[in-house]
Amino acid sequence: MDRGVSIIEATIAPAAHGWRLDRALADAVPTLSRERLKVLIAAGSVTRDGVAVRDAARPAAAGDRLAVAVPDPTPAHNEAQDIPLVVAFEDEHLIVVDKPAGLVVHPAAGNLDGTLVNALLHHCGGSLSGIGGVARPGIVHRIDKDTSGLMVAAKTDRAHEGLARQFHDHSIDRRYLAITSGRPGPEGRIDAPLARSPQNRKKIAIVAGGKRAVSFYRNLRNLRDAAMVECRLETGRTHQVRVHMASIGHPLLGDPVYGRTKSVHKPVLERLGFARQALHAAHLGFVHPITRETQVFTSPLPPDMQELFSELHV
Repeated sequence: MDRGVSIIEATIAPAAHGWRLDRALADAVPTLSRERLKVLIAAGSVTRDGVAVRDAARPAAAGDRLAVAVPDPTPAHNEAQDIPLVVAFEDEHLIVVDKPAGLVVHPAAGNLDGTLVNALLHHCGGSLSGIGGVARPGIVHRIDKDTSGLMVAAKTDRAHEGLARQFHDHSIDRRYLAITSGRPGPEGRIDAPLARSPQNRKKIAIVAGGKRAVSFYRNLRNLRDAAMVECRLETGRTHQVRVHMASIGHPLLGDPVYGRTKSVHKPVLERLGFARQALHAAHLGFVHPITRETQVFTSPLPPDMQELFSELHV
């Protein structure tokens, strides 16, 4: 059966004048990633005045009106699995879940099932948005496998579009609780661009020319050569809190990638069996994309981080 096509009309913003076409379009259509737009451009699916524009690198012009032909989502091959979920909120448009540490968000190489997507497919009976290109993924944003806390997923395309716009505009209120090595100052702002590390593609690093990334931190309580810190994100880049806090000399305790465990902390971490980054998505606030009501959710510190906090309390 032939797949249908949806047409998205986009106008290049004045601020995007002169940008690469794929970048300018990603700014105008936040529900489509830049990588996906590159593929659509190469396939001739982006047109201006009915003529295909096939060069993703060509400069965009402010006011240009483009049509993006997006194929309907392919059927998902993800299996619905009865994996317990802690649901903070749910209606017919979206669902907010409190993800435990260790749960991967979506299937990928090495984690083909047993993910949050598999759990959502079971819980929601397949009613999740398909804007990402595959039917019913519902995922609007992600948090790392070994980070716990709040996430929102979309059940409908309309909700997905509204949430994606808020993430794009950085209007989502996201705050994390972290336990850092050492004691940072009372508060601070970290503005450092992030990209894949040129030395190790599995890591994120501060790279000139990378994506803009801004974090704010506040020291909530000093601990034994450590601190409980609240991190508020202006942007939401992969591993942002972990890399930014490490960059100022205060990596997260237990972080196997960006942290070095001090001798004073090793016995505590080993005794507790704490083997993940001490990071929890504790606060999530957004405007409901359909009802327009302000939604605010909080999640208490999970037991493993609460235990670590208690051990380090002074």
